[in-house]
Amino acid sequence: MASVDVPAGRARRRRAVPALGVTVTLCVLTALAVMPGPAAPGDPTASPVAVLTDPDEQGGETPTAEPTGTDPGPTTAPPTIDPPQETGAPPTSDPPPTTGTPGPAGPTTAAPPTGTPTRPSRPPVQPSAPHSVPAPHPLGVRVSTGDVTLTPAYWNASSTVTTLRVTVANTGSTTARVALSYRLPTGLTDAGTAGCAATGGGAYRCGEWTAPAGARFSSLIRLRVAGDAWRRMPLGGSVAVTASAPAVPGSAGDDEGFAVLFPPGPPAAGIALEADEVTFDISGTATELAVRLTNTGTADATGRIDVLLPAGVSVPAPPAGCVPLDPSRTRCDVGAIRAGGHVSLRLPVEATPAAQRNAPLAGAVVARLVPARSPARQVQMSFRISAAVALATLVAAPTPTGSQGVLGAGGRLPDEAGGSSERRIAMVLVVVSTLLIVLALWLAGAAMRRRLTRPVVPDGHDAKV
Repeated sequence: MASVDVPAGRARRRRAVPALGVTVTLCVLTALAVMPGPAAPGDPTASPVAVLTDPDEQGGETPTAEPTGTDPGPTTAPPTIDPPQETGAPPTSDPPPTTGTPGPAGPTTAAPPTGTPTRPSRPPVQPSAPHSVPAPHPLGVRVSTGDVTLTPAYWNASSTVTTLRVTVANTGSTTARVALSYRLPTGLTDAGTAGCAATGGGAYRCGEWTAPAGARFSSLIRLRVAGDAWRRMPLGGSVAVTASAPAVPGSAGDDEGFAVLFPPGPPAAGIALEADEVTFDISGTATELAVRLTNTGTADATGRIDVLLPAGVSVPAPPAGCVPLDPSRTRCDVGAIRAGGHVSLRLPVEATPAAQRNAPLAGAVVARLVPARSPARQVQMSFRISAAVALATLVAAPTPTGSQGVLGAGGRLPDEAGGSSERRIAMVLVVVSTLLIVLALWLAGAAMRRRLTRPVVPDGHDAKV
């Protein structure tokens, strides 16, 4: 039989082609398996992304009180008054529309308050997600509070009755039943707020309002501050609201803290104290507390300042002359202060994200002067701690989260569980690259084995097959 001359290189290529085809086929099948498929139509009942809105720009009606029928607990809602006017809102030519059917007249109504509003304006926050904004959930609610601010007359009374203003907004698209509850610190008790009852441990619960969509209203909570409550400063409490509707599953909720602010005192001759408000901007980075201690006496004195902070707020790096006594108290020795002179102190202050969301909070300053030939003099006061992040309210579906907003019960970030399209494409590239490297190593090994096992052919002759 005649022999056929087959070059060695061509034989190797013929053997390598089937292996290369198999590997390429495996790469293609792997890519098809991990590539993202076409997007499924969205579920109209889901709420994937929270919507950032400014409900204060909506108009509304004062809600009416309705019996809740819940036992135990109050069966009527507290009386309502017109909400304060917030500054900074752009003027509108037409009044905003309201939905829902107004109920019967509320239990009591008062004239709109006068004077400056208790809270700063809240600029709208735009949603950061590039996706289309889903339809808002039918339930939504927001609460904002004032502060319990005491006057110097507090020091001359055994107890003081004051009020806490609570403003509620139905930010949903349906008429809802809005319930109110609040918690008071030690030293403060309810002074007989209509429609509210104690539930123990400093907590109180009130009856429900029926609030149409877009309604915004205020209520005043009567509080009694004990004459010795100043000894426990800083003091603060919290207010929470929930919204529900018979035909809508779940509920929505929001909460906010409030500060109890004491004036400098108890009054003492020869000493004066001032402390500025602490404000965290939207970045949440550390800020400063400014304190001024004045020696109003006729003799020089040695000064000392203690700064007391609530949980989650601290002095990260005390300046020279200041030492932390515990996580919530920092002591600063300011040295001698001449008669009629003063000393200013600035301390860095930082707060955890949770503490900023719960703002406003309260801190306290205790100042002490020790003259050379007179008894020591001491006064203390509280100051307000606010945070811009607490003003950015998330409004969406009905699962209450921390302070200042609600995130949808079914809401989550896009592709949180399964990974994004970019991540899947990266996985494809990694798998294909790995298979190609394995193929190259296999071909190199096969070529080396063939070279080692191929018989030696004399020069000038071809291999016979």
